[in-house]
Amino acid sequence: MRTPDLATHAPGLAAAFADFSRRYPEFATTAVLDDLRASEYGRLDAHGLTYLDYTGGGLYARSQLRAHEELLADVVLGNPHSENLPSHAMTERIQAVRTQILEYFSAAPEEYEVIFTPNATGALRLVGESYPFGPGDTYLLTFDNHNSVNGIREFARAKGAQVSYIAVASDELRVEHTPLADELAHHRVRGNHHLVARLVDGLHAARHGGNNLFAYPAQSNFSGVQHPLEWIAEAQSAGWDVLLDAAAFLPTNRLDLSVWHPDFVSLSFYKIFGYPTGIGALLARREAREKLQRPWYAGGTITFSSVNAAGDAGHGFYRTPGPAGFEDGTLDYLGIPAVGIGLSHISSIGIETIHTRVMCLTGWLLEVLFELRHSNGRPLLHIYGPRGTEMRGATLAMNFLDPSGTLIDSTVTERHANDVGIALRAGCHCNPGARELALGFSKDEMAESFRRKDEMTYEQFLHVIDGKTTGAARASLGLATTFADVYRFVEFAKSFTDVPAADLGAPRR
Repeated sequence: MRTPDLATHAPGLAAAFADFSRRYPEFATTAVLDDLRASEYGRLDAHGLTYLDYTGGGLYARSQLRAHEELLADVVLGNPHSENLPSHAMTERIQAVRTQILEYFSAAPEEYEVIFTPNATGALRLVGESYPFGPGDTYLLTFDNHNSVNGIREFARAKGAQVSYIAVASDELRVEHTPLADELAHHRVRGNHHLVARLVDGLHAARHGGNNLFAYPAQSNFSGVQHPLEWIAEAQSAGWDVLLDAAAFLPTNRLDLSVWHPDFVSLSFYKIFGYPTGIGALLARREAREKLQRPWYAGGTITFSSVNAAGDAGHGFYRTPGPAGFEDGTLDYLGIPAVGIGLSHISSIGIETIHTRVMCLTGWLLEVLFELRHSNGRPLLHIYGPRGTEMRGATLAMNFLDPSGTLIDSTVTERHANDVGIALRAGCHCNPGARELALGFSKDEMAESFRRKDEMTYEQFLHVIDGKTTGAARASLGLATTFADVYRFVEFAKSFTDVPAADLGAPRR
């Protein structure tokens, strides 16, 4: 396999950029990000690294680190669960960051609360363990959810609720985004799209007076597909609470909670601006949050508890009202101010500027990759999801194909990308539904893998699922991505031309 050498492609890069600029003139309005690439993210070029894993994790700016370091060096901050001066100062800073988060999302403080969690998964676990599912209720979700959203089904089942999935089409990996308000009102579907019909039927299955939860990703972390935010109000009008997983959406898109009003929003801040890791949030509508019933209490979540009164009425504890009742133990209180610094950084750039840049680059990348062919005319790769940029984000899932059409294992692709300094991600990306549809795994063959799992050792289970763990290579763009980055990836893609899969080496196991 030939290794692309960008130094020899400088003339090609210049010509390609000139053509790109003609096709996407709005890219010129994002020039501030080229300056920031040099001043704030220069370590990428210093290491010769093309970073295309922004859905896996955002990158932090140097100024974020400096601002956080200066803050910690100049003040004395203590554990906020106290009224001493350092603790009180920390409590005020945490509250200021909560306010800043609400302002960033244009969320009215009388409508929404910010609950800090370790990550988006922690936010989803809070909803799952606390949502008051019961017999006759339903947990409804789309196929293309992250595993942490899928996992809520175990809480639902344990409480006797039904779990129902809505499939996405195998071509674009989306449910057709026809607005559903009319269909819900008349219980009918314009046209004859069976997937939309299933979604309408699913939403109509809400038990009147029950607790029914509908969960979907604003943007799939596998394919980049974006689902309509209009679904939120349409589902709520049909009797559902709505959980919106926004983790993959927020790094390059605006979520305006004065326009859209999901009951719960899960997010991780490092996905948006890289630092700090280990802090996420659940944005909860106050009305919906009051429904949640935590199955336990812990330090930090209660005002007072008793051992002597543990067996009596009231169970010997009083839960702290508001967000604190959901924030177990001690918050990462020294890290939370860095969240405010990160939000200020993104606000200073403008999320719309970031969105414009990545979608211009994504549009060009899709156009070029779909044209790549082996000498025999067969396609060089298969991209899962939409062919264009309408209702999609800057995340591309793909697998390379050799001249005979044989799929090249995504871990092989990742390894060769590492060899030339390109950071991709390979696997199922914690999104099994999208992967199974994209790669054509049937319900029967997947179900067979789990039927006897409790009787098998881990090694035996690995043997049973051998061949079913194939995933996809994922390239995702973000605020520091340049045209040179995506051009370099195209040159890397071209290096697979006419190379048999057998010559690329074995996949990792």
